[in-house]
Amino acid sequence: MRQNLRFDTRFRLRLLPAVPASMAFPSLANAEAERPVRRLQGATPGATPAATPVTGDLPVELVAPLTGPGGVSVNDTWEDYGVYGTDLGHTFMYGDDLYMVFGDTFGIDNSDWRSNVAAVISTDQDPSDGLTFDRMITDRPGHAKALIPQSAVDGEEVTIIPTYGIAVGDRLHLHYMQVIFWGPPGRWDLGSSGFAWSDDAGETWTVDPDATWPGDSNFGQVAMERVDDHIYIYGIPGGRFGGVHLARVAADRLLDLESHEYWDGERWQADPELAATIVPAPVGELSVRWNEYYRTWVMMYLNEDLYAIVLRTADALTGPWGGERVVARGSDFPQLYAPYQLPKWNDGPDIYFTMSMFGPYQVYLMRTRLND
Repeated sequence: MRQNLRFDTRFRLRLLPAVPASMAFPSLANAEAERPVRRLQGATPGATPAATPVTGDLPVELVAPLTGPGGVSVNDTWEDYGVYGTDLGHTFMYGDDLYMVFGDTFGIDNSDWRSNVAAVISTDQDPSDGLTFDRMITDRPGHAKALIPQSAVDGEEVTIIPTYGIAVGDRLHLHYMQVIFWGPPGRWDLGSSGFAWSDDAGETWTVDPDATWPGDSNFGQVAMERVDDHIYIYGIPGGRFGGVHLARVAADRLLDLESHEYWDGERWQADPELAATIVPAPVGELSVRWNEYYRTWVMMYLNEDLYAIVLRTADALTGPWGGERVVARGSDFPQLYAPYQLPKWNDGPDIYFTMSMFGPYQVYLMRTRLND
């Protein structure tokens, strides 16, 4: 049931059953209790954190499918852009535009494979009924473009998958992982990971040959958040069974890996080998955002052992991170993975995020709430 990110040749699009009533939103009071103040540091020094207990489920709702054929999705990505199936859907802001970046992408009957494509949302300002794409980046009319083709990275990769994006000034950046081998479910090997950039609003991309980590790096997959003049990078190895490490770099030096510093549990260090594990394994695809409404940092990821999307919170971006709270379970949303919080609409009680399900191989807009 928990398959890997490899595309299953038996794939056919199917409609999902209705969300179980037990998983729908309850009526939540808008508690106005005092909330913690945002802090950049203040972590409790110490060794690798131990696994923390899992608490009860948070409310969750499937808002709308975002990809797939018309009649299934709020966006007819098949008819308009040749995207019949895709996954991931992590997001970042560029000016007033929301960019949504996807992973391995297919046409009908497993045809027309592309490693990665992207949509742009400019006009839709209400996620409560889904998000309408204004456009996708294309290489010809009606065909979503592969942003980073296989030929752009040296090596014998199976695919190149962007794991997060961020804009710095007029330059867009994508962190990617170069997958060279798919192993058992939840495990894969990387040849490298690194950054590509675009100076023309995402139409063309250049892979920086110097801004790369080795395949066994703790930064094979990342989440990135900018605070003031720094970008904070939460990293995990390739696959879904590593822990989280944290780096930071001046925003204008993102591509200079020699300028990156790594959190050792007490202070920032130049040596990546000193980076502490700030969240214990197993952590799959992850996102981290500051939530203005709850006045807390929120981390979401797939816990493969639990077969569930989980959430942790922290007062400071360095941690300590609280215990896992289950957001969505595979028993309700089969073959779920890749929860990516949106970079906007976080000033109300709803926490919006995208989530993939492998069976239908599509991306869905979801929402949850903290119940404390």
